[in-house]
Amino acid sequence: MRFRLILTETLKGLTRNLAMTVSVILVAFVSLLFVGASALLQAQISTMKGDWYDKVEVSVYMCPASSARAECADGEATQEQIDAIEDLVTSNALAPYIASYTIESKAEAYESFMKGYGDTQIGQNATEDMMPVSFRIKLVDAEQYQVVSEQFAGRSGVERVVDQRATLEPLFLVMNRASWVTAGLAAIMAVAAVLLITTTIRLSAMSRSRETGIMRLVGASNLFIQLPFMLEGALAALAGALLAVGGLYAGVHYLVEGWLAKSISFTTAFISTDDVLRVAPWLILAAIVIAAVSSALSLSKYTRV
Repeated sequence: MRFRLILTETLKGLTRNLAMTVSVILVAFVSLLFVGASALLQAQISTMKGDWYDKVEVSVYMCPASSARAECADGEATQEQIDAIEDLVTSNALAPYIASYTIESKAEAYESFMKGYGDTQIGQNATEDMMPVSFRIKLVDAEQYQVVSEQFAGRSGVERVVDQRATLEPLFLVMNRASWVTAGLAAIMAVAAVLLITTTIRLSAMSRSRETGIMRLVGASNLFIQLPFMLEGALAALAGALLAVGGLYAGVHYLVEGWLAKSISFTTAFISTDDVLRVAPWLILAAIVIAAVSSALSLSKYTRV
């Protein structure tokens, strides 16, 4: 009987203040959508870092015959200089940092260059002798790229040292800042959701002050009086959370998996709907907790026995 009465009062409150209920659902939906999007963006950044950092190389380019850089003032790198760099790559000092390495010859460099630029004016004027010998070094830990790069920079016969990780860092910085902006918007919307839920529950409690007064007279406890109002906020927030999960699932399924993953020309890993399902329970839990706490705080004045 008590459960039936609580459920009846909860449904009555939801339908009586339908406009406010819809407002709570929409605000919860938008705020949790931002929260979920921020979490998924961070997951995407972590996925891309793990995928791309595994492919990071430090490339050491030896001086070609036609280089005009100051580092190559003595002309093309000699075989002795190339052997010295290889000795450094295989030295015990760099063994903890280097997983493997390959040497790209002039012929291999020319072949790669022609694949990318063979149809252009530059490609038509290029010759094999213009290409540099280079070392492609795979790292044990991409975070330690600078330690390896510093060992080769400025050595005789070395034109330049290129680290792919330095190219990727600006991209991840932009994505991280976008994630922070999304998280900030999510926090603002969460505050708006708390305020709206609090206001809605207060109005609902004030409109039923006569009923709660009667319940006080018959000896009902605080929890029994407040529970229907708390359930109103929790159910409305839960509906908003489910809409947010549905929106995130559809967005990842159609935009990321269905369009973005197929449109991007370079190889990288993307988040999937499984990531949405992992985030979903936390969004639902957050919605219920925020609604329940907001309701409990707002009801202390109007339903105290």
